Amino acid sequence: MPVSAKSQERPAPVREHRKYDRLIAAAKSLPRLKVAVVHPCDEASLDAALEASDLGLMDPILIGPTAKVSAAAARLRKDLGAFRTVDAPHSHAAAEQAVALVRSGEAEAVMKGSLHTDELMGAVVRREGGLRTARRISHCFVMDVPSHGEPLIITDAAVNIAPSLEEKVDIVQNAIDLAHALRLEQVRVAILSAMEVVNPKVPSTVEAAALCKMADRGQITGAVVDGPLALDNAIDLGAARIKNIASPVAGRANVLVVPDLEAGNMLAKSLTFLADADAAGIVLGARVPIILTSRADSRITRLASCAVASLVAEAQRARLGLPEV
Repeated sequence: MPVSAKSQERPAPVREHRKYDRLIAAAKSLPRLKVAVVHPCDEASLDAALEASDLGLMDPILIGPTAKVSAAAARLRKDLGAFRTVDAPHSHAAAEQAVALVRSGEAEAVMKGSLHTDELMGAVVRREGGLRTARRISHCFVMDVPSHGEPLIITDAAVNIAPSLEEKVDIVQNAIDLAHALRLEQVRVAILSAMEVVNPKVPSTVEAAALCKMADRGQITGAVVDGPLALDNAIDLGAARIKNIASPVAGRANVLVVPDLEAGNMLAKSLTFLADADAAGIVLGARVPIILTSRADSRITRLASCAVASLVAEAQRARLGLPEV
C-alpha cells in the first residue's frame, strides 16, 4: 500500500527519558553543585551549563577566554551577569584553572566544554597539582536505552585504553560506587567477554574470573559480580537460560565492564546509533567528578551528565563526612 503524503508528514513520536528524568529529579533535591566549566566557548557547552543552572542542578564557574565565552552567550541571547567568570587565555590554561579551583575548595566538580578530552584530563591526572587519588581514574557511561528497564552503566569507554587486571579492580569499584550514588537498589556487575566460559586463549575471560574471585574475597565490594559473560547473556534472561547460566547477574546486569576502551566505545555507540540510546558521561576516581560531554550529545544527555555528577558528589561527601562547599 502506498504511503500517503499525510502519513509522511506525521511527526515522529516524542522520545521519553524517564530514567534520566528520575536522575535529574533526584539531583534537583540536592544543594547546587559548584562546577568549574572548562572553556565553554561554543553554544552547546555554554547552554548546557546555563540550563543546568536554571534547573537548580549547579552553580557554574565559567572559565575561558572572556571574549569567546561572551560571544557564545550573545549568540544564545543569554546574560552572564549573574555568573562567576574566570578569564583564561586558552583551553589548556582553562583546564589548569579549573583544577586549581577544585584544589582550593571553590569547585566540587569539573565540566568539559569545547576542548579536547585529552587536554582536560591532562590537567586532571597530572601527578603534581592534579586531582589524582589512590584510585585509578576511569570513565563510565550511564546509558538510557529505551528498550531496557533501568539505566545501564558501561565502563570504560574513554580513559583507560587497555587496562591491566590491577587497573580493572579500580574500574569495577568506581562503577559500583557510581551505581550506589545513582541509588540503584542492587548492583549487578557483568564482566564482559566474547564468551561465558574461561578460555586461557582469551585473556579477558581469565581476568573476568580473577575479578569475580577478588569480589568473593572482599577486594571488590558493594555488588554482585559475575563473569565472564557475553553481552547477550549478561542483559537478557532468555539468552542466559538458553546457555543454562545460573547466576544472580546473568540476564539482569546493570553494570557492564568491557575488556578495553575499543569494546566499550563500540558498545556505547552501537546502543546510541542503533538502539536510540543516550549516554551521559562521567569520569570517576579523581578528587571530584568530571562531567564529560560530547558535541553530539542531546540536551537531555548533557543535563543527565550534570545530574549524575551531583549525585556522585553528594555520595562522596556522605562517605567522607565532608561539609558542602
